Amino acid sequence: MHYGYFNGTIAPTDQLAVGVTDLSLLRGYGLFDYFLTYNGRPFQWDWYWERFQNSAMRMHLPLPLTKAETYAIVLELIEQSGGLDVGVRFILTGGYSSDSISIEKPNLLILTESIHATPVVQYEQGIKVILDEYVREMAEVKSTDYKRVILLAQAIRAAGASDVLYQKGGEISELSRSNFFLIKGNQLITPNRNILYGITRRTVIQLAQRDFDVVERPVLLSDLYDAEEAFTTSSTKKVLPITQVGDLTIGDGKVGPKAKFLLEQFDELIANW
Repeated sequence: MHYGYFNGTIAPTDQLAVGVTDLSLLRGYGLFDYFLTYNGRPFQWDWYWERFQNSAMRMHLPLPLTKAETYAIVLELIEQSGGLDVGVRFILTGGYSSDSISIEKPNLLILTESIHATPVVQYEQGIKVILDEYVREMAEVKSTDYKRVILLAQAIRAAGASDVLYQKGGEISELSRSNFFLIKGNQLITPNRNILYGITRRTVIQLAQRDFDVVERPVLLSDLYDAEEAFTTSSTKKVLPITQVGDLTIGDGKVGPKAKFLLEQFDELIANW
């Protein structure tokens, strides 16, 4: 059983409920964040809180709890989960609104969830992604608006792909729920604008600086043609190789040694977290 927090109450998640006049339901106005625990401790807590705080500020939603208060609740929820590692989801909504449009008092939910790990075969074979001409609105904010990828779900399945890679005017930004990297020689290249600045992305950049020349810059579709390897990063994907983008095969179409190396580095970090 998983437990959650809602406006001062801790209870099993299936007993928590948000009222129908919340702006997240009426107007789709809300944001979230998500991280995993390793060895019973939140991963990169300081960085996740910083991003959550930044998202709330940009959406003009005052946080009802301090960082220390929130951390104490997270630890209690982890303990209630029986010692297993979990996913932790923060959801900050626009709150209940008397006129259906004005922000009055945001609602905060903190939920623990089972971790849905990426299948091992995807790390061994890599994944295919399709292209879509799109840039997320307020890309630096982890909003609850994911209708684009939901609408594309059928197209993704029909192409035998696992996800979608967004680009606009030939400039690549990100996948639907993760960041994008290319490897060319000793260069590790990742987009630096129109993206959510992922915490796994930040962690991989930090790990890679010992062995790669890390370059954060605009990445073009043309960069795909001479890329040796590509991969995506997120909490659940870690470092997941991409071997095909649309009809284009990346490198020799196989999972490359450099992505494998970075995954090993990441796995070593979380094993000792």
